[in-house]
Amino acid sequence: MQPRGKGTNPTSGWEEEVTTEDLMVAVNAAIRLERPLLVKGEPGTGKTMLAEEVSKALKRDLLRWHIKSTTKAQQGLYEYDAVARLRDGQLGEERATEISNYISRGMLWEAFESDDAPVLLIDEIDKADIEFPNDLLLELDRMEFYVYETKQHIKAQVRPIVVITSNNEKDLPDAFLRRCFFHYIQFPDQETMGQIVEVHFPNIKKRLLSRALQAFYDVRETPGLKKRPSTSELLDWIKLLLVEDVDPEVLRTKDTAKVIPPLYGALLKNEQDVHLFERLAFLSRRQGT
Repeated sequence: MQPRGKGTNPTSGWEEEVTTEDLMVAVNAAIRLERPLLVKGEPGTGKTMLAEEVSKALKRDLLRWHIKSTTKAQQGLYEYDAVARLRDGQLGEERATEISNYISRGMLWEAFESDDAPVLLIDEIDKADIEFPNDLLLELDRMEFYVYETKQHIKAQVRPIVVITSNNEKDLPDAFLRRCFFHYIQFPDQETMGQIVEVHFPNIKKRLLSRALQAFYDVRETPGLKKRPSTSELLDWIKLLLVEDVDPEVLRTKDTAKVIPPLYGALLKNEQDVHLFERLAFLSRRQGT
């Protein structure tokens, strides 16, 4: 993306979508510095949504590259299917004479050849192998790469806005971090989370919302919890509470027999955490006798 003049705001016009000031500053800084924006945070904190909102506000295309544990950096550039070409050649297919027929463009190639700088989302980079970020250093720095099979030099005419997300499940290489502008999204506080829930469940009663949020944050703050429930798990849990018509008072009670929240399977996703709450309930009952 071309550098902008002093005093201009690269993301002017997206204040309605993203209202957090430090987040706007981070996006503006990444665009001005022409560096990828690395956004870290727990699952459900809105990292992916950030790229979507930037793309809407700037009226740019959004290209999504969702990373898996098996994803290789080369796939972001291109993939050459030599096996398919060999098979077609043996069958006498005419298309086998043209090697470009067997090259699939990756998301970086698509972004580099776009006429108007798109927003490129590299989602959940920490899922990939530790070498994955390092393998992209040169391409993200120079915004170019070489296709050896066709002897093509692919170079970005306009620099895409690169947003990289991480769930912070593993450390990323220092060399990669030095090339990014970093922003950490804090988990929403109770008031903000209430607004998020009301977007999904506009008819939820205030008392149920208040009790559910208090119970949810109590669970998250329990010492020794292996996996703290995220926003998506809260929404699933509230959906169940509404379907089952759970009395809000059940969520508020301090009865020692009800330390584990109702329908806890939507919140607690492993045996260790369930056993932790069962032990807490047992200890509470002993203290109450």
